[in-house]
Amino acid sequence: MTKFVPVSEDELVRARTDPRFRQRLLSQNMEILLEGLKRARKSPDAAGAGADLIREGAQLAVRLAEIIQAPPKLDPGP
Repeated sequence: MTKFVPVSEDELVRARTDPRFRQRLLSQNMEILLEGLKRARKSPDAAGAGADLIREGAQLAVRLAEIIQAPPKLDPGP
């Protein structure tokens, strides 16, 4: 199980200018999110209170996948 570590400000700055780093960062976080969703589905709360969290996580995964698959945006500069 991979532990989620919040993205730092330095990583965000680098992700804005380095498309490869951005792609790797997004992919790593997608893997962590999918692992969490898999665990949540197997939990006893999955049919009850956890269902909303699973739904929200799935929506986030779809959005993250869209971002990962989109062509990188070129920074027009100042």
